Amino acid sequence: MKRFTWFNATALTFGFAFLYLPILLLVIYSFNESKLVTVWAGFSTKWYGSLLQNSSMLDAAWVTLRVALLTATLATILGTMAAYVLVRMGRFRGRTAFSGMVYAPLVMPEVITGLSLLLLFIALGIPRGLFTVVLAHTTFAMCYVAVVVSSRLVSFDKSLEEAALDLGCSPLDAFLSVTLPIIAPSVIAGWLLAFTLSLDDLVIASFTTGPGATTLPIKIYSAVRLGVSPEINALSTILIAIVAIGVITASLIQKRMAVRDGTAN
Repeated sequence: MKRFTWFNATALTFGFAFLYLPILLLVIYSFNESKLVTVWAGFSTKWYGSLLQNSSMLDAAWVTLRVALLTATLATILGTMAAYVLVRMGRFRGRTAFSGMVYAPLVMPEVITGLSLLLLFIALGIPRGLFTVVLAHTTFAMCYVAVVVSSRLVSFDKSLEEAALDLGCSPLDAFLSVTLPIIAPSVIAGWLLAFTLSLDDLVIASFTTGPGATTLPIKIYSAVRLGVSPEINALSTILIAIVAIGVITASLIQKRMAVRDGTAN
């Protein structure tokens, strides 16, 4: 049966154009000389220089990076612990409630999560700022880490831990020396996922942020409400370039590791 047809090719072309043509136009107009983002007036890189001189945008980027790093680290630690308890502790009193609280942010709308955390911080008298944003992001990011790590622990050979215990290791030593190195790829994947979720979040951060803790998504949203400026295009292009470099680097590393493993075999 002939699978490639002109209909498939046309549908594929329009599909990719719908997804990537706006991104391409954004990148092109980030080099526009004019302040009007829809009118091409010549090639220029002045908006990148203007972006580097925008202190408020740079401060928001630094806040976002700090929040993402702290969130990813805390979410990875708590998510890994939660996954270990759910997979290895078997049935215990309160397991259903515990698993429900761990996985609830997966299905809970972000508006509800953000509003609930806002009311909690107000009730406890906690001033909103960087600390509350990190707590909020950790709350909803750790469930994703728990899902990723638990999926690896389910297929983990428990006899390796038992062998370490038989050889005199304590449960903690067995976990640190045997279990953790084996599940490290899933832990790293969970960290990267939590970092990305925190970096990209707008809704929850808008509820829990305060003075001096404006994240980059909030800053971009506030600026776009008044009209898209060429600086926003330049910033978006930089983010796209960083993501593209990261993806290409990861692909090259994975390919090199596959070639090395094939050579070793």
